[in-house]
Amino acid sequence: MQTEQLFIGGAWRAPVSGETYPTINPATEEESARVAKGDERDVDVAVQAARKAFDSGPWPRMSAGERGRIVWKLADLIIANLDEMARLESICTGKTLFDSGKVEIPFAAEVFRYYAGWATKIHGETLALREGAFTFTLRHPVGVVGAIVPWNFPFLLASWKIAPALAAGNTVVLKPASLTPLTALKFAGLCAEAGLPEGAFNVVTGPGSKAGMALVRHPGVDKIAFTGSTEVGKQIMREAAGALKRVSLELGGKSPNIVFADADTEAAIKGAMTGIFYNKGEVCAAGSRLFVEERIHDEFMAKLTEWVKGLKVGDPMDKARRMGPVVSRQQMETVLAYIEAGKQEGARLVTGGGRAKVGSGKGYFIEPTIFDQVSNRMKIAREEIFGPVLSVITFKDLEEGIAEGNTTTYGLAAAVWTRDVAKALRAARAIRAGTVWVNAYNLYDAALPFGGFKESGFGRELGAAGIELYTEVKTVWVDLS
Repeated sequence: MQTEQLFIGGAWRAPVSGETYPTINPATEEESARVAKGDERDVDVAVQAARKAFDSGPWPRMSAGERGRIVWKLADLIIANLDEMARLESICTGKTLFDSGKVEIPFAAEVFRYYAGWATKIHGETLALREGAFTFTLRHPVGVVGAIVPWNFPFLLASWKIAPALAAGNTVVLKPASLTPLTALKFAGLCAEAGLPEGAFNVVTGPGSKAGMALVRHPGVDKIAFTGSTEVGKQIMREAAGALKRVSLELGGKSPNIVFADADTEAAIKGAMTGIFYNKGEVCAAGSRLFVEERIHDEFMAKLTEWVKGLKVGDPMDKARRMGPVVSRQQMETVLAYIEAGKQEGARLVTGGGRAKVGSGKGYFIEPTIFDQVSNRMKIAREEIFGPVLSVITFKDLEEGIAEGNTTTYGLAAAVWTRDVAKALRAARAIRAGTVWVNAYNLYDAALPFGGFKESGFGRELGAAGIELYTEVKTVWVDLS
């Protein structure tokens, strides 16, 4: 892995500017690496390499079985390098080594295995519509894919784009988040080791405002796959409109986690904890709005608060810790500003509310925070905080719970907790979100599609839907008369 270089056309190369920038370990506030600062010129070189690899290279023309074997080998190499991949992810993001090594990197490998199997199952249909004609469809790769991923799950979310794109025969230019590029660079080396042809996969590191937007604007890119904030997603749509470039967007969320009075209280508390404090709340689908039915509110809050006060915050490399620092100083300041806004708007601070004191005092650690007596009109209930801050809202019955849960511009995910199957199914149908968990939270599978309604974006990643994002359908009509 050459952290101070870009991976383009199957080789490591210095950025045109020769500039680098530091990545910072959020647990120590110290420099962890220096990374190439790519710009528009580097993106152009990378896109040209990907364009050449698609238009005249072996990857799209390779047998589907061979492509599938190489994608599967990538999964094997990820697992073989699991410890290093997990360490790099935790150093960049502040997520615990447990989360990186036991959950996220293994899941990414599973995504590659899942789509390796799809490589031989991408096909069209024969339609016997009329005498004197042979009509059928073909499914082709889209072409050059520009993948832009965020800093909260850098490699996992990259895998959701890279694996189906490669399996379908596309070539890829990946722009990782500038804060968290190290696993992308490590993976680039694994691509060479797996036998991926030159130019089939490329990585350009650097700021989103230059490298990311240059990728969106580039006429040689056929499709943009983006995960990130809603505001940046809107900007990408505007920029891509000029070339009618295909776009898929997985954006923000303010997901409702609805607990009914007949729920299993212990399970719902664990679900509430997972929903907001997993990965320090830096999760697009975080259950940041917890709706609790009025008649169990006091008992539920007492138990939840006790659990949250016992949550161990600290060094993400310590196996005993379950929550590390947020990703950057800027993000820490943003989250603390939201906490202050919650206080000013009259929400009741139950626990947390400030920086967590860890070791020497360095690091971007925030106390797990709960606000009670929140209304949907408050800023902390309307806007995505992307941190360990939970807003608790009460409701009276099923209809009000669903209505209040749907009172948001977002629609990425939701959960309902109840022992009543009919109630659960009514709620799941009525909630406007791309994923609804019942008596669970934050569960994912490579075979299940994921994506949002409303301002949470459009398009579905994972599952068969993921293949559809990276293929084009062509109709062929053969006149036999």
